[in-house]
Amino acid sequence: MLDTMEATIEDMELAPLIGLYLTSFIIQITMYALSVVIFIIIYGRMIEIYLMTSLAPIPFATFANREQSQIGQNYLRSLIALGFQGFLIMVCVGIYAVLIQNIPVSEHIAATLWGIVGYTVLLVFTLFKTGSLSKSIMNAH
Repeated sequence: MLDTMEATIEDMELAPLIGLYLTSFIIQITMYALSVVIFIIIYGRMIEIYLMTSLAPIPFATFANREQSQIGQNYLRSLIALGFQGFLIMVCVGIYAVLIQNIPVSEHIAATLWGIVGYTVLLVFTLFKTGSLSKSIMNAH
């Protein structure tokens, strides 16, 4: 793949090379911003899991009381939904890796780079949706 890209770049004139440089600079900034968003999402989800497990004794204490046992059951559903959310995040990242590996390299290098940006935006969108999807599957609120 790199040999094809190198051969394509060697055959280009100066003006298209400057355009490609500017396009790749914009894509670099976009990918940096998207990687920061992905980092924040993943670490935010991890902190959420840590906080939920650290508070476990409080809702688990309500299981013994018949009137308040719903609190513990809802907590348990939310905790299971968080674990399932971690699984969905792993699936999303795995699908992203497969999609990135199968991007065809064309003569238009900028189109290939924008395709990678598109898949990364798709990854960010799916990472945002994992929380609501896992909560709706586990009926947690």
